[in-house]
Amino acid sequence: MAQDMSPSTTFGEDRPRVSEWRRFQRVFLQRGLVIFGLAVIVLLVFVAIFANILVPYNPYIGDMNESLQQPNRHHLLGTDIQGRDTLSRLLFGTRTALLVGFVTVGSAAAVGILLGTIAGYMGGIINLIIMRIMDALMGFPMLVLAILISAVLGGGIQNVIIALSVGTIPGYTRLMCGMTLSVKENDYIMAERAMGSGNFRTMLRHVLPNAIQPMIVLVTMMLGSVILAEAGLSFLGIGIKPPGAAWGSMVTDGYRYMLTNPVLSFAPGIAIMLVVFAFNMVGDGLRDALDPRLRGTL
Repeated sequence: MAQDMSPSTTFGEDRPRVSEWRRFQRVFLQRGLVIFGLAVIVLLVFVAIFANILVPYNPYIGDMNESLQQPNRHHLLGTDIQGRDTLSRLLFGTRTALLVGFVTVGSAAAVGILLGTIAGYMGGIINLIIMRIMDALMGFPMLVLAILISAVLGGGIQNVIIALSVGTIPGYTRLMCGMTLSVKENDYIMAERAMGSGNFRTMLRHVLPNAIQPMIVLVTMMLGSVILAEAGLSFLGIGIKPPGAAWGSMVTDGYRYMLTNPVLSFAPGIAIMLVVFAFNMVGDGLRDALDPRLRGTL
C-alpha cells in the first residue's frame, strides 16, 4: 500500500509579518468619531493659519453704531458691545487657542519627558528629588495652579503659556518615569550596558523610543484640556488681555446679554466644546492604534 507522501503540516511556522502602518491605519480610522475629530482639527488648523484672509472684518476694531447687532447678512454672528464682528473674533480666537495649546503642550511635554527619563533611568537620589518636586506641584489641581501662577505673573499669552506649562509638567514626568522604569529592565537595555554604552546614549537611543508611545497619546488628549484651561483663565479675566481675541473672554463678554444676544456666548462656547471633543476623540483613536496588544493583527 503506497504511503502518503504529502508534506506534513509545520506547526512552528512564523506568522506572516504584518505592516505596522496598515494596522495603525485600520485601527485609527475604524471609528467615525475619530475621523470627525481629525476633520475638526484639520479645519481649525486651516482657519488659524489663514485667519487674516478669512475674517470679513477687523476683529479688534469695532463701530459703536453697530453695537449688539443680531445676526444678519453683514454680520453672520452679530456684533459685540463694541461693535466688533463676532465671527471675525471667533476665527481669530482659533489662532489663539491653538497657539496656546500647541506651545504649552510641546514645552511641558519636552520638559516632562526629559525629567521623567532621567528620574526613571538614574534612580536613587535623583529620582527622589525630581519626583518629590512633581508631587508638590500635583498637590494643586492643574487649573488652580495655573490660576495662581497667572495671578502672580499677570495676563497675556506668554504668561498663560508659562502658567499652564508648569501646571501640566507633573503628569508627563510621572508617566515617563513609570515607562522608563519598566523599559530599563528589559534584556536589550542590560545588553547595551554590558557593551559599555553610556547613560545618555542608552536613554536617547533605546529607552526613549520604547517609552514614547503613551506620551503621544497623553499629549494629544492634553491639547483639549489645555485649550479648555486657557478659556477658563480668559473667562476669569486673568488670561489673554483685551483686545486679544480669546474664546473664554468672548464667553465672558457675551453672558451679560444671554437674553438678548445669546449667540455672543453660544458661538465661542460651541467652538470650545468642539475642539476639546475633537482632541479627545483623536487621542482615544491613537491610544487604540498604538496599543502593543494589537501588534501583529489586522
